[in-house]
Amino acid sequence: MREVAIVAFAQTVHTDHDTGLTEPELILPVISEVKERTGLTRFGFTCSGSCDYLAGAPFSFVSALDALGAWPPVSESHVEMDGAWALYEAWVRLQHGDIDSALVYGFGKSSLGDLRTIMTLQLDPYYLEPLGLDQLSLAALQANALDADRKQLDEIVRRSRADGRSNPYALDLPEPDGEEVAVEPLRKTDVPPVTDGAAAIVLATAELAGRLTSRPAFVKGIAHRIEPHYLGMRDLARSASAADAARAAGVGKGPVEVAELHAQFPHEELILREALELGGDTLINPSGGPLAANPVMATGLIRIGEAARRILDGGASRTVGHAAGGPCLQHNLVTVLEA
Repeated sequence: MREVAIVAFAQTVHTDHDTGLTEPELILPVISEVKERTGLTRFGFTCSGSCDYLAGAPFSFVSALDALGAWPPVSESHVEMDGAWALYEAWVRLQHGDIDSALVYGFGKSSLGDLRTIMTLQLDPYYLEPLGLDQLSLAALQANALDADRKQLDEIVRRSRADGRSNPYALDLPEPDGEEVAVEPLRKTDVPPVTDGAAAIVLATAELAGRLTSRPAFVKGIAHRIEPHYLGMRDLARSASAADAARAAGVGKGPVEVAELHAQFPHEELILREALELGGDTLINPSGGPLAANPVMATGLIRIGEAARRILDGGASRTVGHAAGGPCLQHNLVTVLEA
């Protein structure tokens, strides 16, 4: 197995409204930033993650390639998923042995449509979608199944928003002070904010990584697992797929200083803490997490990037980045990073 490391990470200053930028205009600054940080102008492989339903146009990711430039030609792939899975594909591609670098990016503009309606389209079209259970309804079912203490959930929201206000890339959300219900038992402040944004990561083999940065974030373990699509076939109060992915990635092989979790709702953080067996001394989502900025299709990639940044900056030696997809934490990807 080839040693692969994250050598650069960049993200946009996220917004809660459409600023008028096209997808290429949104992506170009972060790609330019990681190129500048690494000194690389070409990459052995490029992979992106996005969703055509957000853009409202088929093959919208093709137009996004304008941010890379038309020449020279690139070896490119795309996943209709969060950019974290694009990173997984790039990591696998680097294992082939014929390239030494990869560019990964994810992007999404949630402000252009009704996210609750759009995300319903990921459900089974015969049995689940006709029920009218949207993203919030499904999250509420899971929150009820967990029966979490309200004080715990409120504390997670307060902490996330406070950390987000200290993060120059996240949204400046106020201290939660209301109890207005979104979907029982979820309050409106439990719901991730509508966010537009993008992020990019550069992966490199160990030999190249050592030349590009003094402190690479090595991918010591990476794995993803998925559970049945139908909610009645799994225990919503737990995440078996996150637990399996964490074991496969080797989370428990050492102490975890920082964990960036793709928890879009506060109760999901409680479920993921247990699934990943994170101790009380692990710092959770110091960036603010998805409750402070949730650019769909880039949020999971940002979790990995934020976990890597702690190592690149010298603030930590072992971190975990987590990404999730599907209803009620159906699909989970876990990445273990070490200095």
